Amino acid sequence: MLDHKSSSSRRRGALVFTAVSGCIVLAAGGAAASMSGGGGGMGSMPSASAPAYDPAEEYREGVEALKAEKYREAVEHLDRVSDAAPRNADVWFLLGLAKGGKGDLRGAQRAFERCIKLDPDRILAHQELGVVLAKLKQADKAQAELAWLKTRAATCADGCADADALKAAVAKVDAALAQPAAPSASLSRPGPLFADAAAGDRAYARAIGLINDKRYAEALSSLEQSLHAFGPHPDILTAIGYTHRKMGRLDEAERYYREALAIAPDHRGATEYYGELKVVQGDLVAAKALLARLEDTCAFGCAETEELRRWIAAGRDPSAS
Repeated sequence: MLDHKSSSSRRRGALVFTAVSGCIVLAAGGAAASMSGGGGGMGSMPSASAPAYDPAEEYREGVEALKAEKYREAVEHLDRVSDAAPRNADVWFLLGLAKGGKGDLRGAQRAFERCIKLDPDRILAHQELGVVLAKLKQADKAQAELAWLKTRAATCADGCADADALKAAVAKVDAALAQPAAPSASLSRPGPLFADAAAGDRAYARAIGLINDKRYAEALSSLEQSLHAFGPHPDILTAIGYTHRKMGRLDEAERYYREALAIAPDHRGATEYYGELKVVQGDLVAAKALLARLEDTCAFGCAETEELRRWIAAGRDPSAS
């Protein structure tokens, strides 16, 4: 059973989210709310904890600057986020928009290429890269992006969810190739990436409910929406890692735990879950090292420390039959 835990207490039971005065709050269903196999550190909504977390705050400020067309300011914020979270495709896409907006087309090109390397199927990234390449008079490369979009559009036809986006993307790259002398890249307004904190919290709350129901693929989709709103927030990265672990994708789980800890080294939830993963992998030495880190930061009364200690003593998930 998935139990979602706050950083201060661990309770068993179903997770219930209740809207109060426009805010999402946690309420205990049955005994209480927690994420099974861990103390978690994911009890509060990301919007509540983001201001204390620099990369997420930088991401928020970068998005706000981008929305206000303050491109230089957006680049400054998003550059710092890309240093902290170099594998976040959203950051590279937004950085490409910001650099293109301020006229740094070569910087935009590099950012969009990095985004596509991380997320090869992102239509808007191919679109914006094609536009930038056309403006840089790299016609062959722009044509390659256009060909990719046209191939996807032909495969998609009119019936798929991406049909309209693909048609618009083809039209934009075609127009850029026809008029390559425009001074800067076009600025797209991708709604999901400009989601506000309330939408991000709703997506996060929905994801935890889906994890409770063992609907992991749907949970990942919701967690990605929350990630769009908040950027590389350690609570969200930890939840994504947990979900991958429950789906048997241990390498992906480890990647996300490591990303969370690179950004927030003392994050108790990520440390605990990473330790549990090491137990699952049979690496008790690494698990004990992670337990030692938890004991250093919270030796007494910490659910995360006690839970990982139980896992190590059992040599496996202690709740498994």
